[in-house]
Amino acid sequence: MGYGRQRTGLSALLIMLAGAAQAVTCAEDRVIVSGDWGQAAFRAEIADEPAERSQGLMNVPQMGTMEGMLFVYPEPTHATFWMRNTLIPLDMLFFDETGTLTALHENAVPMDETTIDGGQGVQYVLEINGGMARRLGIEEGDLMAHPALGEDAALACE
Repeated sequence: MGYGRQRTGLSALLIMLAGAAQAVTCAEDRVIVSGDWGQAAFRAEIADEPAERSQGLMNVPQMGTMEGMLFVYPEPTHATFWMRNTLIPLDMLFFDETGTLTALHENAVPMDETTIDGGQGVQYVLEINGGMARRLGIEEGDLMAHPALGEDAALACE
């Protein structure tokens, strides 16, 4: 997937539902975030190797509306990020091993080297376009679904 291509139509990947579903259809390149506000699907690059996690979204000039990057750690960790060489504002969603959103940092400033601390016990971090979390209503306690979560998932994959 090329981040240089702008995707059109927020509704193409946004699924608004009355409440959180018991199970969702998962795919390796899609991350589902679900809460009382409904559900949103993000087409995501996966960063599950140390070099991929180090590179992140550095030097990416733009990203489609419902795109992002999912950082997958082998076990819960103390996750910290910064925006060195990152050209676009990002929201960072920090999830524990069950896929429960434990911390949210909105609108991280491009090129800022200030440490963004996601806290202890983080196993997954989803970076999306800055302002998107607020626009959708995403908040702490929401759930994420992706095949990487496996049996520990609070929101199961079908």
